[in-house]
Amino acid sequence: MIPSKLKPGDKICVIAPARSMGIISDEVKDIALNNLEKMGLEVVFGKNIYELDEYVSSSIESRITDLHNAFSDKSIKAILTVIGGFNSNQLINKLDYKLIKQNPKILCGFSDITAISNAIYAKTGITTYYGPHFSSLGMKKGLEYTLDYFQKCFFSLEPYNIEASNIWSDDEWHKEQQKRNFFPNEGHLVINTGNVVGTLIGGNLCTFNLLQGTDFFPDIKCNIIMIEEDCMLNEMSLIEFDRNLQSIIECKGFSKVKGILIGRFQIGSKITNEKLIKVIRNKKELEHIPVIANINFGHTTPIATLPIGGKVSIRADGIHGQITVIEH
Repeated sequence: MIPSKLKPGDKICVIAPARSMGIISDEVKDIALNNLEKMGLEVVFGKNIYELDEYVSSSIESRITDLHNAFSDKSIKAILTVIGGFNSNQLINKLDYKLIKQNPKILCGFSDITAISNAIYAKTGITTYYGPHFSSLGMKKGLEYTLDYFQKCFFSLEPYNIEASNIWSDDEWHKEQQKRNFFPNEGHLVINTGNVVGTLIGGNLCTFNLLQGTDFFPDIKCNIIMIEEDCMLNEMSLIEFDRNLQSIIECKGFSKVKGILIGRFQIGSKITNEKLIKVIRNKKELEHIPVIANINFGHTTPIATLPIGGKVSIRADGIHGQITVIEH
């Protein structure tokens, strides 16, 4: 079930299923709102998004209410999350999936939102989206690529290629909008070769793994898995990535996985191309499937918008390969 695309005049709702809007600066909110309004969209907000508790979030009841209200309101065509966090998986066994299935619409966010996006896809078959949060659209600089792919995914049915951005950044842009550090992008990295077409699932790796063993974990057979990770563990990030990837490999049905896409790692993770290649090629279970890394999704900027439950093709040949979103 692919949600209807957006058009100018449509209403979208911003909710906070993870951390609260209360941590977002007025400057970032104003820029994000302006960017969405430039697309011709009317933006409304969930009533509980400013609540703050000891987890920099709001109560489970408040978050569920806002999400259900956004899906049930017929005038709302898309839902954007405020920002990621650490506790979206608290909601997945309390969602009304019948309500959601009866009201299919765009849901977009990344990082911790991985839990909700994959759970909704697994329980309803509705395509969800791994793309920018509302707060992600609050940048003054370096946002063009992110906005371009947001519109390619949500305003058109046409297939689109995931190209490498010209530049990328890993700075805390929300703290100092004028002082940004951008680096030349060397492009995608083909680690294992092969050409495949499959349905895309996944997102933030450690969050995706929280769904294992539950009714909310998508069937991974015959699918393409996208994975990315942040740098919270600094120099331990490589070890954490390795064991979380191994956990996916041990899942029932992994032998039929068609391919893996890996988002660009943050600088603080200390995961270089050489280290990543060694991790992937040391796993015999991955020898038969194409793997492409250094893709524009995850915790660096800019980011593309990708469909969880959409059809994607991978041509992992040459140095950089090609990724095409076919159905979204």
